[in-house]
Amino acid sequence: MTISGSSGVALEGIHASVAALDVLDREDALLAAGVGVGAGVDVLQRRYELRLERLEVTSRLKARLAAVEARDAVECVGLQQALLAPDAPVHERTYAEISAVEEIAGVLTISSGAAGAFVEQSRRVCALPPVLAALSAGDLSWPHAKIVADETEGLSPAGAGGLVAHFFDPDAPNPARGAAPGELAPSRFRAKVRAWRERHHPETLAKRHAKEVADRRMDYSPDRDGMAWISLCLPGDTACAIWNRTTATARGLQGPTEERTLSQLRADVAASLLLGAGNATTADTRSAPIEGAATEMGKVPTPRADVLVMVPVFSLLGITDEPAELDGHGPIPASMARKLVADGAESFFRVLVDPRDGAPLEIGRTRYRLPETIKQWIRMRDGKCTFPGCNNRTPDNDTDHLTAWEHGGRTDVRNLGQLCPKHHRLKHARPWIPDPATDNRSPGWTSPTGRHYNPEHPDPEPTHWPAGLFPMPAVTQGVDPSPEDLPQWEPDDDKLIDLHDLSPEDPVWAEFFTKPFALSG
Repeated sequence: MTISGSSGVALEGIHASVAALDVLDREDALLAAGVGVGAGVDVLQRRYELRLERLEVTSRLKARLAAVEARDAVECVGLQQALLAPDAPVHERTYAEISAVEEIAGVLTISSGAAGAFVEQSRRVCALPPVLAALSAGDLSWPHAKIVADETEGLSPAGAGGLVAHFFDPDAPNPARGAAPGELAPSRFRAKVRAWRERHHPETLAKRHAKEVADRRMDYSPDRDGMAWISLCLPGDTACAIWNRTTATARGLQGPTEERTLSQLRADVAASLLLGAGNATTADTRSAPIEGAATEMGKVPTPRADVLVMVPVFSLLGITDEPAELDGHGPIPASMARKLVADGAESFFRVLVDPRDGAPLEIGRTRYRLPETIKQWIRMRDGKCTFPGCNNRTPDNDTDHLTAWEHGGRTDVRNLGQLCPKHHRLKHARPWIPDPATDNRSPGWTSPTGRHYNPEHPDPEPTHWPAGLFPMPAVTQGVDPSPEDLPQWEPDDDKLIDLHDLSPEDPVWAEFFTKPFALSG
């Protein structure tokens, strides 16, 4: 679709959205006045539903307006260039663009820098027809479109086209599964796009990581009301381990008499560890990390912060250099994953990835009891709280029956899913209904008003199959085979558990649900 074609679609959609808002507004006015209300109509419930419908329509309207804005910004600069003579010198063309950007800044009442960034982002979006088409149709918000523009920067045209096709073309090879881009919260969409980009970037993740690790640093930024920010830029495995250890220690300090929130406890634990004030803070010395008081710190055992490392089996063997997935962080270089596994890092726990479809295959069992191993498998499948739009990561979440036991729900991995405490309580307080899960798919959800939200599960891809590993034509031609073409995969290792070998009646399931979902001590 051309820019002008997408503009026509967007304008038609804008007119349709305005008309729809008018219809909804008139219905609401009649309900408020009590005119034409039929018997059995719950007026308050219907007015509530009308507001949800209006929010949905205005969301699509804003997306369509954003498509028109992006097109106009690009064409403003293009028309300024067209006013110049064909042989105009470079400096005249530069000033023509600067002038157009400054005019855009004035019209939109934004800074020059923001206007320049907007024009550049608009160029990238308009250069990706499927993205512009989705924005013009109202299926994608401007923040989502900007994510695609950001993540395609630095990719070749073929690489950018492959990324866009993966997420926007259902007929592409191995298209993205689960919720459509516009159905995901922007942060979740960015995580999926970035994971795909890391796997398909022309330069290996290991090389890019080696460059970036040289820029590791600590930053300090004063804030208002006597506060300040400390931030660290570190290798992903180190940062993830720090976060999980402070979270686990903070949770160990929680109790009936502890008034601090988990966020406050994290900050106090990190401050006391950095300042050498002891293993953790206690309720009696909660101000010590902030005030710097030399008070004897109480001692509490530090729980082990377990982090799952999802490693493609051929990467673990050193046959390929596919990125691994660090739970709570995202893609990491294969070399980093191999080192974590080989060194036996106590807080990192390996998960082998099925080379047929990229799903979790087996979890190492060196010190975990069986129920805990199953919980870790569900952690890896879901990645976070499964509730729509929630970003609560795995250490904070409960493992819940999707269909309650008393309603016939079985204790099976297909009837289990992660929920953060907030959404676990909401599920039992209001009729938010989860879909069934599968071996490699988290549940979707249906709201009390009947709106369905597709699952936001991770987007694993089949492992790159090394050429010549098996005598199959597709492999010898350098093409990754489909899952049906591959031999059945069954690692021969008595330290690994195949979760499908567990009967739903196995007594370990009773133990599974008697244990709280918490990090082990």
